[in-house]
Amino acid sequence: MIASQKPYQRGASLPHSNPFQRLAGLLDGETPGLDPIVMTIGEPQHAIPAFTAEVLLENIDGFRRYPPITGSPEFRAAVAAWLDRRYDLGGMIDAEHGVLPLNGSREGLSFGAIAARDQLDKGLDHPVVILPNPFYQTYAAAAHVADAQAVLLDAVAGNGFLPDLDGLDADLLERTVAFYIASPTNPEGHVADIPYWQRLIALARKHRFFIFADECYSEIYRETPPPSILEAAKAMGGDFSNIVVLNSLSKRSNLAGLRCGFAAGDPDFLTKWARFRGLAAPQVPLPAQAVAVRAYQDEDHVIENRRLYNEKFAAAERHLNPILGPVTPEAGFFLWLDTGRWGDAVTVTRDLWRTTGVKVLPGSYLASDHTDGGNPGRNYIRVGLVAPLEKTEIALERMANWLGEKA
Repeated sequence: MIASQKPYQRGASLPHSNPFQRLAGLLDGETPGLDPIVMTIGEPQHAIPAFTAEVLLENIDGFRRYPPITGSPEFRAAVAAWLDRRYDLGGMIDAEHGVLPLNGSREGLSFGAIAARDQLDKGLDHPVVILPNPFYQTYAAAAHVADAQAVLLDAVAGNGFLPDLDGLDADLLERTVAFYIASPTNPEGHVADIPYWQRLIALARKHRFFIFADECYSEIYRETPPPSILEAAKAMGGDFSNIVVLNSLSKRSNLAGLRCGFAAGDPDFLTKWARFRGLAAPQVPLPAQAVAVRAYQDEDHVIENRRLYNEKFAAAERHLNPILGPVTPEAGFFLWLDTGRWGDAVTVTRDLWRTTGVKVLPGSYLASDHTDGGNPGRNYIRVGLVAPLEKTEIALERMANWLGEKA
């Protein structure tokens, strides 16, 4: 179901509130039933790459310099080479103009919609930015700062937890400047396949809008590497026009605090965006870029990182499958659990905390309930598997016991 043919009006109830602040309010004054285990946030807790300190020390003098907004040649080349290896792009990435460093992918996601609005110049007072529902709250912030109407498309199980592209109104798409989409999806962990990407690319080129493809969970998968929108574009026999991919070292390399990511794709868009960012955006420090160069040249730490996550998903299957059925997503490090038979997401979250001490996040806090279909996260909880295996096992066992007793 397409749940967003009604765009938000300016000043309406598009949620800008932080879901973690809402969770703090929900649990304020509540006493956990057992020693607390936090399973809410997506902050990696695995070891950072062993070479990180060495590379920082070797490049410490770089902190004296103002970095170029376009990044070092070494950074752009390393990102382009990694994308080429990962997705078999045949050298299509323009390392000179088709890669930009970001202060984490969040920075690019936040301000990409402004660039899309200005570069397209569709002559609209309030252009449209489309985003999935549930969604990463930064997407909503991007619509807000671009002075755009946010239109949400419900991402539900029947659509493979992806926005349904069928039947999108042509007038809506003509007013659209940016389409935000994550694959693997957050929070559900679903993966867009090549045909899906190609349908979206065709719409973007027909109706002149930019796709901001958030691929930050691309390296945390169970068995099959998720395809990129860049692969889909290559298979179409064209270029990367209308496509901007965003990724970072936060999830791939457990370097969330380094704040180093990239945007890649449409060289014309990125060249113009770099001019604006040269006036308004913070540069990425050169030592951080040097760490990124090394990280994108090394896959051993990524393979080990993925192995550790997959151990925890195996544990989740052991504990939760007998009660909920299969719970392992294709990718990412979250469980997206339908606990509707135990109550709505808020009730389940509060009761789990009171009884087991396990802190999870209500799915309804990651979605809006102002679409035609209501809040698609109302019966789900999000559980992050970022803690060490031993602690994760304890939390999963407590959850399974509670759910089993309530069943």
